[in-house]
Amino acid sequence: MIGYTMTDQSAGQLAELTTGRLLSSWQPDVPALLLVAVLGALYAWGVVRLRGRGTAWPPARIAAFVVLGLGGVVAATMSGLAVYDRVLFWPAAVQNILLDLVAPLGLALGDPLRLAVGALPERGARRLRAAMTGRVLRTLTFPLVSTALVLATELTVYFTPYFATALRVGWLHELMYLHLLVAGCLVVVPVLTHEEALPAWCTHPVRAALVFLDGIVDAVPGVVVMTHGTLIAGAWYLHHAPPWSPDVQRDQQLGGGAMVGIAELVALPFLLALLFQWARAERVQNAALDRRLDAELAAAPRPAADHAQGPAPSADRVRPWWETEQSSVAARIRSQRGSD
Repeated sequence: MIGYTMTDQSAGQLAELTTGRLLSSWQPDVPALLLVAVLGALYAWGVVRLRGRGTAWPPARIAAFVVLGLGGVVAATMSGLAVYDRVLFWPAAVQNILLDLVAPLGLALGDPLRLAVGALPERGARRLRAAMTGRVLRTLTFPLVSTALVLATELTVYFTPYFATALRVGWLHELMYLHLLVAGCLVVVPVLTHEEALPAWCTHPVRAALVFLDGIVDAVPGVVVMTHGTLIAGAWYLHHAPPWSPDVQRDQQLGGGAMVGIAELVALPFLLALLFQWARAERVQNAALDRRLDAELAAAPRPAADHAQGPAPSADRVRPWWETEQSSVAARIRSQRGSD
C-alpha cells in the first residue's frame, strides 16, 4: 500500500497540504477496498433479492448506506486524509472519527440487518435473528456497554502505544481502522435498525436519551486530545513533520478540535433519525389502534333510540368495558359513541 511503504525521506517531501490537495490526493488501500466491495455487494444482493420478490427497498436507505457509510470508509482510508496521516496528526484524528462515528451512522441508516432478514431464506433469517439476540451480541450492544466500548477504544488508540505503533506497522493500522468501525457500529446499528436488537425496555424515549448521552460521551476523546499536555505519538510526528507543518502541539490541538466538532455534528442527524423513526412508529401504532376501535365499534350493539319502542334494558345487564373502564382508549370510545 502506497501510504505505508513510503520511505522517511519521501514522507517528508509531501507537498504542503492545502484544501485542493486534501480533496485531490488519493491512494489505494487494498484491505479497505475489499471490505467496501464485500459490504456493497452483499447490500446490493439483498436489495435485488427483495425487489425480485416484489418488495421495494427505500432509495434513501441505499443512498445513506453507499454515500455516507461506504463513502465514509473510502474517505477515511484512501483520501488525502490517509495520504497525510503519517506526517500530520489532525488528518489521522479525522480519519478515526469518520470510522467510528460517520461511517457507522451511514451503514445503520441503510438498515442492513432488516435487509438481510428480508432477503435471506427463512432458515437463514431465523439464524440471523438468533445471532442478534445471542448472549455475545446482546452484551456488546447493551446500552451504555457499547458506548463505553467506543470511549475505551478512542482512549486506548491515543493514550497507549497502539496509535504510535500503528503508524509504523501497516497491518496494525488496518486493524485499527476495522476496530474503530466495528466499535462504532455496535452503538449505532442496534439503535436505528427495525429489528429487535435491543432489550424490550429500550423504547424510543429511552433510545433518544441514550443518543443524547452518547453525543456527550463522543466529545470526550476530542476534548482530552485537545487539552492533553503530552504529545500523542510525539516522537513519530516530531521526526516526520515536514517544514511547512504547524507546530506539533498545535497540530494535536487542531486534531482534537476536529474530533469534537465532527462528533457534535454527527450527534444531531443521529438524534433526528431516531426521532423520525419514533414518530413513524407512533403513526403506525395509532393507525392499528384506530382499526381495532373501528372494528369493536362496528360489532358493538347500539342503544335503542326510543325506549318506548321496546322493553327496558335489564338493570343487571353487563355493561360494555368501555363504559366502566377508566383509560384513554375507553374514553375515546365513549366520546365517539356519544357523538353518534
